[in-house]
Amino acid sequence: MTDRDQTPDEPAVPRIATNQVHGGVIPRTVQNTVATPIFQTAAYEFDDLATAKALFALEKTGNLYSRNGNPTQSVFERRMAALEGGVAALGTASGQAAVATTLLSLVRTGQHIVAPAQLYGGTIDLLTDAFADFGIDVTLVDQDDLDAWRAAVRPETRAFFAEGIGNPTATVLPMTEVAAIAHEAGVPLVIDSTLATPVLQRPKDFGADFVVHSATKFLGGHGSSIAGVIVDLGTFDFGAEPQKWPQFTEPYKRVGGVVLWERFGRDRSAFLIYAKTKWVHDLGPSLSPFNSFQILQGIETLDLRVTRQTASALAIAEFLAGHPAVSKVNHPGLVSSPYHELAARYLPRGAGAVFSFDVFAGEDAVETVIDSLEVFSLVANIGDVRSLVIQPATTTHSHLTAEQLVDAGFSRATIRLSIGLEDVQDLIGDLGRALDAVTPAGSVTPA
Repeated sequence: MTDRDQTPDEPAVPRIATNQVHGGVIPRTVQNTVATPIFQTAAYEFDDLATAKALFALEKTGNLYSRNGNPTQSVFERRMAALEGGVAALGTASGQAAVATTLLSLVRTGQHIVAPAQLYGGTIDLLTDAFADFGIDVTLVDQDDLDAWRAAVRPETRAFFAEGIGNPTATVLPMTEVAAIAHEAGVPLVIDSTLATPVLQRPKDFGADFVVHSATKFLGGHGSSIAGVIVDLGTFDFGAEPQKWPQFTEPYKRVGGVVLWERFGRDRSAFLIYAKTKWVHDLGPSLSPFNSFQILQGIETLDLRVTRQTASALAIAEFLAGHPAVSKVNHPGLVSSPYHELAARYLPRGAGAVFSFDVFAGEDAVETVIDSLEVFSLVANIGDVRSLVIQPATTTHSHLTAEQLVDAGFSRATIRLSIGLEDVQDLIGDLGRALDAVTPAGSVTPA
């Protein structure tokens, strides 16, 4: 059809410039796809102005703007809430964003967090450096010392944070005990469950209140997309001491003075409503529709991958424990591990696929071992289908001081492994050949 002048009695027919924008679109039509589609849109068309007003005032749920969420992301969130036994979830642009958003929603300037010294290096940076700029103080304790957790509590403490399985030394948190101390102090326990995943551990079963994941890792599983997620387990009562939590129990000015705890409570996650409408809205750590789609695809095979990776990791740890070039293996599945009993209690399905070991010849031999590997990939990531290797002290945890490395329980002689889906015998053979190059003279290498 060509553009031309239309007579007054003719029906209105869109011209070319209008058709090239609107032609063929049937608004708000639902398709019967079996796979979750990628809703690649920045914004959404409202039915009418009244609907738009209601959405912005939190009087109605629905799609508002993709900085706050999108339909593909919503499926991911509902799936994660179901897997963790939570009431709701919130996707973020990365695991680091999930940690930051969770803690900033709980803790304000002048307040305080207790966390272990045995944390991922990027999290240590966030807690001890970035949060200091917010005026938030953090006390790092030995996660195995329950008295240290208890002694660290202050009147201004607002959160306990820890990892269920530690990175890179595969520590196992005594979660029930730490949760009890947190609850005695009237604060929630937030667990980073990236290494465990819901396949190996559900923190809700051991007293946790909120769970975060770097979905980039095992949830996605293929090293292709960055993402994070927060799950509200629906267990913490902000109304028990309302004066401690004004962000939830006092009028929220930006949405017309609604009291989030009164309107949404635990069952509808007042916590995540606040996290989304304040920190995700203001700082913009938004999860893209495409990355949401890829993480959803990964979750569909999560238990198959994690089960095999966990079994392979234990077999490799047992091999390394008997190798003369290795002085120490940090894997709680080993009977020799100080975390073996805790792993039996908290991780009965296995202790995960990320662990580390120390080279007997010291840090000077680490480069030789890593550069000799052929099947393992030298990558600053974990939870991939590929097996990965790195020296944490000079890369992922390079900002830690010498004292912090000691507190974290590893050294520059430590090598971290993330076991993938390759044949376990090929992985053992690759490590064996690499370690042969640094095996002490006169030692017998295991067959």
